[in-house]
Amino acid sequence: MRYYTSVNRYLQQRFGCKVYKVALSGGFTCPNRDGTLDSRGCIFCSRGGSGDFAGDPAQSITQQLCRGKAALAGKIKNGKYIAYFQSYTGTYAPVERLRALYTEALADPQVVALSVATRPDCLPPQVLDLLAELNRQKPVFVELGLQTIHRNSAAYIRRGYPLLVFDQAMANLTAIGVNKVVHIILGLPGESRDQMAESVRYAVDHGADGLKLQLLHVLRGTDLASDYEKGLFCTYERDEYISLVISCLEHLRPDMVIHRITGDGPKDLLIAP
Repeated sequence: MRYYTSVNRYLQQRFGCKVYKVALSGGFTCPNRDGTLDSRGCIFCSRGGSGDFAGDPAQSITQQLCRGKAALAGKIKNGKYIAYFQSYTGTYAPVERLRALYTEALADPQVVALSVATRPDCLPPQVLDLLAELNRQKPVFVELGLQTIHRNSAAYIRRGYPLLVFDQAMANLTAIGVNKVVHIILGLPGESRDQMAESVRYAVDHGADGLKLQLLHVLRGTDLASDYEKGLFCTYERDEYISLVISCLEHLRPDMVIHRITGDGPKDLLIAP
């Protein structure tokens, strides 16, 4: 019996072949970094804007795709790719610039879909219109960084928007028919297992098509690292985290697509776990 659908199974069923993501950089920034909301970024976010494995923003999207496909050549034969705008906030730019970047990616015949990681407060009407238009050409996935539904945790990580903004973004994305993937961090300081499960249930109840579950990890150069080094919190050990993930998966529909069950950063930046 399948209790959830893995992203690998989902993509093979949808596209009929193996599909890999190529992580791209559009050279974006973030309202939490450019002074609009803050200049420090979220407390856990590295200098790479959660895109440490993405392409080089100095290169064109076409060049980044070529390099990404070359790096995956040993893993994929006759497969396809998703163009994944991963780093920083993937909709935080003038809409014509976004159009140019996204359409360049979708023009690659081996690219079967577009995936954009962004914030719920960075989806103005003109961007939603663009995403709806592109979704009629090839499937569009929008990944939203919710992280937690709990107010104290959201304030601690400097998320920068209230929960109602997430609710509205989900409603707007549902209305234009794109696939909605919600990011949730497990293990935030001060949160109980029940509270983490509440965040998962909330995302499901508000229409998430898929989830990315992320183990809280600590990267050098972040404010989170300072708190960790002061002993203000601990990260989960392997067995603890496996148990936590299982308990979260129990709240999902069997058709819910799990895009990730953990993650970490570059080895040279990773402090814990």
